[in-house]
Order: sequence, then structure tokens, then C-alpha cells
Amino acid sequence: METKVIYFTVNGRPEQAEFPVDCPAQDVKDLFRSAAEAGPHDILKLYNPKGNIINISPSLEPNSPNLCYKLEVVAADCNSELLGAELAGALGFDLSSMEKRLQGLEKKILIEAGETPAVVYEMKKQVDSFREKLESVEHLSWLGLFKDLSEGTHKPSPFYHKRTLRKTREECEHVREKFLQMSSLEVSEEVRQYLKTPTFDNWQWEDAEIMVLLQVMYTDLDFIPTFNIEPEVLQQFLFEIYRRYNNIPFHNFKHCFCVTQMMYGLIWLTDLRSKMDSIDLLIMLTSAVCHDLDHTGYNNAYQINARTELALRYNDISPLENHHCAVAFEILERTESNIFRNLSMDQYKRIREGIIKCILATDMSRHNEVLNKFKSILPVFDFTNKDHRDVLMMILIKVSDISNEARPMEVAEPWLDCLLQEFFNQSDVEKLEGLPVTPFMDRDKVTKPSSQTGFIRFVLLPLFIELANLFPCLEQHIIHPVRKALDYYTEMEKALETEQQNRAQSENVAKSKEAAGGRQDSQTDAGPDTSKPESQST
Repeated sequence: METKVIYFTVNGRPEQAEFPVDCPAQDVKDLFRSAAEAGPHDILKLYNPKGNIINISPSLEPNSPNLCYKLEVVAADCNSELLGAELAGALGFDLSSMEKRLQGLEKKILIEAGETPAVVYEMKKQVDSFREKLESVEHLSWLGLFKDLSEGTHKPSPFYHKRTLRKTREECEHVREKFLQMSSLEVSEEVRQYLKTPTFDNWQWEDAEIMVLLQVMYTDLDFIPTFNIEPEVLQQFLFEIYRRYNNIPFHNFKHCFCVTQMMYGLIWLTDLRSKMDSIDLLIMLTSAVCHDLDHTGYNNAYQINARTELALRYNDISPLENHHCAVAFEILERTESNIFRNLSMDQYKRIREGIIKCILATDMSRHNEVLNKFKSILPVFDFTNKDHRDVLMMILIKVSDISNEARPMEVAEPWLDCLLQEFFNQSDVEKLEGLPVTPFMDRDKVTKPSSQTGFIRFVLLPLFIELANLFPCLEQHIIHPVRKALDYYTEMEKALETEQQNRAQSENVAKSKEAAGGRQDSQTDAGPDTSKPESQST
């Protein structure tokens, strides 16, 4: 069996892990969890020699002792129970004596009964299985001894088209339980700082872990004491947010997190804490969390053309964004998930007004309206002017909403694949239902690079540049990466065009040869009859 060997350090201690190349992902995670002597709810992260987080999975690249990875427990429960060798000692397990005792019982039964009963064979089988698990590197975590690692049919498919649109109750409860178990974890300072940067990689974090990180954002911006938010209410709010994002390729809970994390990063990078009230920062962060609630994967153009319930309810005026707002305040109407329940009526009114303004600003049909308003006040921008601050808040959520290309390419490009999957699905439905087909979603006309070059050039860059005019420090953080992305997709588009031209030329040459061969065959068919006459019988 082919295996991989991974060299890494834990707290400066060199370790190595060996596992089969086809080892289940959960077993690999359990192996590393055991090496770190981490609890079942602690959050582990693996760093490569460059300091970047890499996924703990069977696809890990083998390395050498000179290029060790670094394994860290980035969020740990300070009150966790004994683990690893300590746990085994505390429980007093002595497998050898257990096995000797079983052999003695088996011998005694054999003498008295004349044959070994089936129940003893079954017991022996279970002990052998237990020993195998203890001795196998694939199950070194105590958690791996008892949990079911089989690929059951109850698990949701990673392919969105095979999943129900709404999250199932079982799916939600599983994540909720995991989140509540993790919610008291102490997240490391290294991760807290990483969370403030646009380079943050969302793909390395599971949904329950993401909820922990969202909790960290509310904590580190001092919202908990400032607005008297009870921890259990914040946790219930975040769970309801998770529950109301749907299983669709792009506008899902991970997208919610990316937008919120970018907003959080911008708040720190531009030092907005010294320029704006805490209540405005709370509005911006919460707007980002709620901005795409209950999105079904079909944009406003589809809603209006298909005359959906949302389009009828909101009279074709930003039906999705109005719905996202309504769902947000439906969650906030419940006492157990209302993070604003301890605020005054005036504070609540200000927050509600601000969240509605921010979420409605994410409707791309209003893009030029919002951007032009910002450009007009930019030369005289005043942080003490409420109207100016309101427009800035709308610009910040717009930037955060479409900020994927400001991230490293290995983070951004998978998001583009998800977006195109959602776009193509909509255009397919539009064709089936006889509705106008949204041009930039048509799989027969759009390519990966062509979908981005125009968007970056005419939408992203003009928006990002105007924000950087107010905050020059953002040039290196969001504009340089976007320019690199434009170069990347421009080169990809050129390569694709060249490939298409070469293919067309090859097809033309093949057709010419085929036509020439056809003419030659015709001439042969039209030639003199040289066949021999049939022999006459004698």
C-alpha cells in the first residue's frame, strides 16, 4: 500500500505522520489531532514553511525534515479533559491483561463445554478490532476509536445540486452542537491578527469554526461590553444566520463570512475605530453578516422576469435585498437571538435604518448611483457629517461584497468557479422557462476569463480606487492584488483565444483534406469501366 510521510513540529517538538494515500480525510485529521494532544473540539491549523495555512487532508504534499510543517492548536478549551497518554493512564486501560483474561476464559469454556461458543468468537473479534484501532496510525486519536468514520448516506453531498436548498434540521443541529462546544475556545493571537487581513483563506475553516471566528470579530471590536450583548444571545444569533443561508454554490454561509471578514479587515486597516462611532461599526459588521440571507441562487433580473413571490411582494424594487433585510430583522425580532435587545429605542432605530441602507446598497443595479454619490462628496469628505458616513458605509459593504479578487489567487479563483456554477444554473433555467437569458450568465457565451476582465476593469477597479482615494493605505492591500488578477485573467483570455483559433485552423485543414479526398473519389467513380466481363459457360 502506497503511503505518505509528513514531517511537522508541535510546540517545537519534531513529529512525523505516515498514512495511506487513500486514507479518509477524517482519519488524517484525527492523526494530527492526536499528535497535538488536542481535544475533539479544539481547532487545529497546519502551516507550511512560508507561514501559510494548508489544509489537513490526504492531499498534503509530502515534505522533508528540513522543510517541516508547523502544527498548532489555534483555539483550545482551557478546561478540556485529559487527552492522549494522560487519558489512557487515567482510565487504567491494560489491553494485554484484558486479552490474557479472555484467553483464560476461552480455555476454561473449551474444557467444560467441549467447543468454543459463538459469543466468545464475537467477543474476541471485538477485542481484535479494538487492538487494531489502538495500534493503527490512522486512529491514534481517542475520538477515532468510537466515532463512525464510514461514508454514510446521511452525510450531505459536497455537490450543491444534490443537496436540498434549505439546510436540513440534522445538518443544522450537528453544526450548532459543534459550535456551542467550540464557543468557549481561546483563539490564538496569531489567528486573531490573520483575521484582520484581506489574505485570509476561508477554505481552511469549517462552518462551526467560522461561527467561532465571527464571534471573535464581535468580541475584538468591543461590541460585547459596549452594547451589552450576552454571549449566549450572540451565539444564537450567529446560529440563526448560519441556518438561514442556503446550500447554493456562491451566495452561501461561507460567502457571508468572506464579506464580513473583509469588512472587519477594512475596519482595522483604515483605523475606522478612531474615526467613526462604535454603533456605525456594529451596523457595518452586522449588515455584512446579514447581506445575503436566504438567497436562492437566482438574481433580481430572474425574480422580476419570472414574476416570483419576492418580485410581487417588493414591486420589482430590489426584491432580493429587501428580502435579505426582512429575514435579518425576523431573526432579530426573536428575543433569544436579538443582539440589540439591550439597546435604547433610539439606538435600535439608528441601527435598523443603517442596516437597511447598507444591504439595499448591495443591489448592483444601484452601483453607479452609490459610487457617483461617493465621488461627489470625496473632495470635501467629513467624518463628522452623518450623510457622508452613511455613503461611506454603503461603499464599504459594496467593496466587501465583491472583494474576492483582492484575495490571493488560490483563495479567489475557487470562488469564481462557484459563482459561474450559480450563474450557469440560472441561465439554464431561464432557457427552460422561456425567459430572457441574462447575457453574462450564458454558459454558451461566457468563459471564465471573459467573465472577469470586464468586471474587474469597469466595476471593481473604479470602486476600489475611489475608496483608496480616501484611504491611501488600501492601495497595497486591495488594489495591487486586483490589478494582478486582471493581468492573470487577461493572459488566460488571450491563451483561450489562441487555442480557439488554432482549433478552428485545424478543423479547416481537416475539412479541406476531406473535401479534396471527396473530389478524388468522385473522379475515380466517373472513370472508364475496366472490370472484366463474366466468363461464358462452355
